[in-house]
Parts: sequence; C-alpha cells; structure tokens
Amino acid sequence: MDSGQQAPSGAHLKPLMFNTSYRAAFSAMIILALSVLFSGCITPKDKINKATLLEVTDAPESELVAEINNLASVDSLRAKVYLKFEDNSYAELGIAEKYKTADGEIVVQRPANILLKVKVPIIKTDVAQMASDGTHFQVAVLQDGGSGKYKKFVRGTNSADYSALQGTVNEMSNGSSELRTNVNAFSNLRPQHFIEAMLVRPVEPDKFIYLRSTILQEEFDINSKKKSPLRWVLRGYYLYDELARSADGSLRVIRRFWFDRVGGVRLARQQIFDSKGEIESDIVYGLEGALTETGEYKLPLQVELTRPKDRYKMRLTYQTPKEVLIGRQFPEAAFTLENSWGLEEVLLDKKLAEISGTDPGTQTISN
Repeated sequence: MDSGQQAPSGAHLKPLMFNTSYRAAFSAMIILALSVLFSGCITPKDKINKATLLEVTDAPESELVAEINNLASVDSLRAKVYLKFEDNSYAELGIAEKYKTADGEIVVQRPANILLKVKVPIIKTDVAQMASDGTHFQVAVLQDGGSGKYKKFVRGTNSADYSALQGTVNEMSNGSSELRTNVNAFSNLRPQHFIEAMLVRPVEPDKFIYLRSTILQEEFDINSKKKSPLRWVLRGYYLYDELARSADGSLRVIRRFWFDRVGGVRLARQQIFDSKGEIESDIVYGLEGALTETGEYKLPLQVELTRPKDRYKMRLTYQTPKEVLIGRQFPEAAFTLENSWGLEEVLLDKKLAEISGTDPGTQTISN
C-alpha cells in the first residue's frame, strides 16, 4: 500500500474494540473474585462482640423532678457510715492511691451544716473531725500514726480557693514521702464538699431553665462474669440539665442529673459545674434502699463523691440503714468545732493572704 494513502478506518477500530472487551471482562472477573473472596470470609454465622443494648424505660419530666425532690426532702440526716478514700493527686500519671475503709459518723442539716467524724476501725478512736456551718469550716487531725507532727487544727472559709497553697507541699516535706502522702491525701478534703451530695437542692423552675435529653453510655462492669452479656453494655440515661442565664444573655450549666432508664427510672448521678463550665463535683448514687427504723425514706444506700480539681474521691456507705435518723433538728453549735484538744492551729486564710499579699481579715491566731 502506498505510504501516502491513509489506512481504512476499520483497521484502527478492531484493536480498540478488542481492548474494550478485554477490560470489561477483566473487571467482571475481579468483581466476581472479590465477591467469592469476601463471601467466604464473612458469613452470617460470624459473631462480632459488641456492647449489649439494654432496654430502656420511658418517663415524663415530672417523674425526673419527683426523683430529685425526693432527695431534696431530707432536711437533716445522722448516720454511722463506712468511708473509703482515694487520692487522685497523681491522676495524670494513671496513679490513684486507695486507703482502707474507715468508720465514720456524719450529721448534715439544711441549709449547709455538716459534721463528719472519721474513726479508727475496731478501737473506734477519732482520727479526724470536720465541721462547717455553711460559711466557715474546721478540720481537726487527731491521729497521725504516732509521730504527732501532723496533728493540726485547720480553719478556713468555704468560698475560698486554697489551690495556691498546694505549692508549699514540697517545701514542707523536705524530702519526706510520708508527709507528701498525708498532705496529698487530705489537704483538699473539705466538709462542705459533702453537703451538695447529701443535701440535694430541689428543682427551682422559677429561678433556672431545665432541659431534658437522652444519651447512651457504653459501660464496662468489671464485677460481672467475663462471659456475661451484661459485662459490656450500652445503658440509656435521661440527662436533666439545670441552666442559668448570665448577664450577657448566654446560658451555662449549673447542675446535670443522670437518670438510669434500665428497669425503671433512677437518679444515678449528679454533676455540679463551676462558673467556667468545669466539673466541680461528680456524685454517683448507689441503689436505693429503705432508711430509718420505719423504712419510710427510700434513698441511695451509697454515695460516691469525686472532686476532679481537688483530686480525691470519697465513698460513703451507710453501716446500718435502719439506724439512720432523718428529720431531727440539731443546734447550730453542733456544726462548729472548737480546738478543745489544744492542737497547733493553721489558718488557711492567713496563709493565703501571705502568699497573695491581701488582707487576711480578722483572724489573728498564728501557727
């Protein structure tokens, strides 16, 4: 054929048609192969472990309010308790120090009064006493293991922030790990922290805005048997938020209540937030039981308080629920400790003033 002539167009179409058919067949073979491959790897009989979704109970908002106000109906309470303390000073390192369970006695009374005594098991000797009248608090450390150098009588103001004093711990310890342990364990423990856990404030629709929502929480129960379907679950909760309107019109969360919806509706948790929206107190309520001799009060038998910023957790369990006294009125003097032991006094307000350079107020006793 003359090199100057063009080849018929059909000479170019045949190779193009062959390539297209080949690619289509090759793609079909790949799809078929993948289908066979995956159908052989995953079958309907294969099981994938997932959290068990628990059936939930529906409830109107009025029932949630009634649960909160049931706890809020307690004006005063006196009980013998078991106390379990956990120091979270090194939580950022994944370390928590747990202490043995101690005997205790607690008295709480509205509006914000509390007396807490911690005792040595068996011999029932007081280790510490703490009290608050709602404005000021006192902590008396009566036993320290025998050395005597940690026995103090501490005075402070409920609303004060003493976090700046925590920096003096290393200076005080002079390398003593024993002292660091004692200070880390109890330096942030305040009696007023237990008031909001024990004396729940009622719902106040005239003062705050309330919002209800739902959430599924994935939970792992280490106490359940390894093969139990309830070891790893998705549990449904109602969230009931208490909101306050700021001066600029914005809303912020004051409190958040968690209601367990499995097997009924139960108040399981209360979170209290500071002005920046950070959690101040995280309170977990155990299962309810009958308190007092008549059993007329149905309240949580265990209360666990976590203070993230103060880095500690305390669990309180009633020793004998039937012996709990509710509704008695106690004199105001019962919620103020006097230094009848002659302990060395530590005035936290004065120490804070020395660090910040502010007026320490009227307290004049030195340590």
